[in-house]
Amino acid sequence: MSNSQPLSALDTDQYAHILQHPMLDLRAPIEFQLGAFPGTVNIPLMTNDERAQVGTCYKQHGQEAAIKLGHQLVSGSIKEERISQWMAFCKNHPDGFLYCFRGGLRSRIVQQWLAESGMPYPRVIGGYKTLRNFCLQQLDTLSRQKMLVLSGYTGSGKTPIIAALPNSIDLEKAAHHRGSSFGRHALPQATQINFENHIARQYLDKGHRPTWIVEDESKTIGSCHLPLALYQNLKQAPIVLLEEPFEYRVQHIQEEYIDLMLAEFMQQDPEQAWQAFSQYLEQSLYAIRKRLGGALYQELNLIQQQAISRHREQGDAQAHLAWLTPLIEQYYDPMYRYQLEQKQERIIFRGNKQAVLEYLLAC
Repeated sequence: MSNSQPLSALDTDQYAHILQHPMLDLRAPIEFQLGAFPGTVNIPLMTNDERAQVGTCYKQHGQEAAIKLGHQLVSGSIKEERISQWMAFCKNHPDGFLYCFRGGLRSRIVQQWLAESGMPYPRVIGGYKTLRNFCLQQLDTLSRQKMLVLSGYTGSGKTPIIAALPNSIDLEKAAHHRGSSFGRHALPQATQINFENHIARQYLDKGHRPTWIVEDESKTIGSCHLPLALYQNLKQAPIVLLEEPFEYRVQHIQEEYIDLMLAEFMQQDPEQAWQAFSQYLEQSLYAIRKRLGGALYQELNLIQQQAISRHREQGDAQAHLAWLTPLIEQYYDPMYRYQLEQKQERIIFRGNKQAVLEYLLAC
């Protein structure tokens, strides 16, 4: 796509093309944090403070004065440094695009400065707003597709199957959350906007499929809400049930909640990892205390504290099985069994990992 070609009236394939390429987001960090697109890099034209100053100037003195102030704030060495950062991105991603919120003044200025520096680069006319609306349209289209729901007791290993399928949408990956009370990660969860954009991006990346496979989820995944139309589709879709032995499921949960989570915290901050890991386990159990009941919560909390100490002092991660096992037996399994009873008529296939994977690959 040439640098001069307008991007305001592109068809679906062209919008998808843009979203599947590297993008340089020129909005202020506060805008970027509210929502962006997977793989997008934020190198803003103005900082949050600079943007606020220009906004105040615009309200008090009008557009011309605001533009003048913006050029004053981003000038000299500050301007040179930012141009250098943008040029580095463009050199590393020659197939990318740049955008601001509406594809207006900020992106035009940066595009002009880059061109003057010998680096012509395409921008998205309509900017973030246009691409966001396109993502919402894709979500609406996805919500009306034929779907199968992959279900199974906690710890069955549904997520690896979802990852192995060419026609799946990984909702938990999009939400950056595993969907249970112990489902968060060391890094913060995706915002609602990022969650939706990530789903749309998966849909675009995998192309047209006759059937889509999605893991069985409630209306919320952590703090993210499934789009209503998509959730309603999933509530009616046929179910493929993954069945694995209890011992396998307990061990799988131990690996996810204990081994992988501790590794995540270690990667983020080795010095604070144990404290963060302990808080994660304690807070996750505390969050379901009312559903557990007072007596069971107190019992599991005590065993959990002992397991954390033994794990830290002796390196015995298996100590956590002493509280994970009754948690699954007395809380997760009865809850899921009840939910499954309400869905029996929707089950069209059941089996172990190999059988389910073969079945879904043929769909």
